[in-house]
Amino acid sequence: MTRLLALTVVLLAASPALAHKPGDPPHQTYPMGDLKLESGEAIKDFAISYVTHGTLNAKKSNAILMVTALTGNHHRLDFLIGPGKALDTTKYFIVATDAIGNGLTTSPSNSKAQPRMQFPKFGMRDMVESQRRLLGEKLGIDHVVAVVGPSMGGMQALQWGVSHPDFMDSLVALVPLARTPAWSAVIVEATRKAIMLDPAWNHGNYTSIPVNGVRIWRDIFFAVARTPEMYRDQFANPLDVLPWLKTQEDAVLSVFDPNDYIYQSWAYESHDVGATPGMSRDYAKALRAIKAKTLIMTGVKDLLNPEWEPLEAARHIRDVRTVTISPESVTGHFAAGGFRPADVEQINAEVAKFLDVVTRGGERLR
Repeated sequence: MTRLLALTVVLLAASPALAHKPGDPPHQTYPMGDLKLESGEAIKDFAISYVTHGTLNAKKSNAILMVTALTGNHHRLDFLIGPGKALDTTKYFIVATDAIGNGLTTSPSNSKAQPRMQFPKFGMRDMVESQRRLLGEKLGIDHVVAVVGPSMGGMQALQWGVSHPDFMDSLVALVPLARTPAWSAVIVEATRKAIMLDPAWNHGNYTSIPVNGVRIWRDIFFAVARTPEMYRDQFANPLDVLPWLKTQEDAVLSVFDPNDYIYQSWAYESHDVGATPGMSRDYAKALRAIKAKTLIMTGVKDLLNPEWEPLEAARHIRDVRTVTISPESVTGHFAAGGFRPADVEQINAEVAKFLDVVTRGGERLR
């Protein structure tokens, strides 16, 4: 049980998702030269990493874009992808992408031209632009059935709907944010300070992992990815949580580069759909621009992406359905993690039913 819970937290925000296994679709990369950012800067020699599942039909009308969470990778929604699952590979062609800064797509940790803290800051709309170029330039796809993502992926999904409202028929945003609230900004600021104030971080030029800072970073996210009720139910003796926490720290110490996390967290905290060019920093106007049928799923007592924010966003989206994931379990952000069977079953059922409304046999209706 302890190992299962550790892996579940690893699948949530601020932790990498599962590794490639034999038989998984092969990693692919699309080098696109320099990626111009909204700031005016550019990521040099940029390449986006992705995998595909299923077969693109002759009309190129059955594609779904999957975008990933903070520190996640293209495996983040594997629990939704496959025959008989919501993202059914017998019907859909799923393009599962890696976000800028996750260590697979060009990142501070792997850039030769702009290594470590020389890397330019980027935002959610820059992630969206990299994905748009992949779909259009490499795969020849100019419209998708859906954009689907969890946590930071849900943030990208909503941004897709604002930035490119005619590009998709639907959006599926799991435990997302449309605008990062002050509470969430405080959390990511604390995690960054934990890393950057560790002397071993050395202004990003570490020769070995800044262990103490990374441990505190992980502790903070172990606190907010789960709810107080989950800890209560797991530990009859409350102090038993401390050796358990040490085990979780040890298990994930070196699995995601700290500089990559710092950069992704900057993108995370600065996100606001209202800042989209042409929206005049008007949050409601931006959300009203979404034309796609939208499904938002939230977790009860989400301490990372507070559920009130996406529910507030939904008030401004013209065609939206909101669903609470396993409300009786009070699992917060953990609800979209993909390991609790009841959550997996509900998310698959809701997403499959939702996509059936906008498709006919896996092909878009319009």
